[in-house]
Amino acid sequence: MIGTLISIVLLLVVLGVILYAVQALLPLVPMPAPFHTVIQVLITVIVVLVIVWIIAGLLGVVTPLRL
Repeated sequence: MIGTLISIVLLLVVLGVILYAVQALLPLVPMPAPFHTVIQVLITVIVVLVIVWIIAGLLGVVTPLRL
């Protein structure tokens, strides 16, 4: 149980750093508005899927990632 919680915390920290880096660097790339919106939506969907996967790992539905 402790190992699962540590894995979840580490995954959330890594996910947060990656999300912050992508959102900080995205405005530096010149893109038209539709592409910028599509990329923002894709980032949001990917983050939500990872968080759901982490919660499912905590509940025992899927095997948690072993770090």
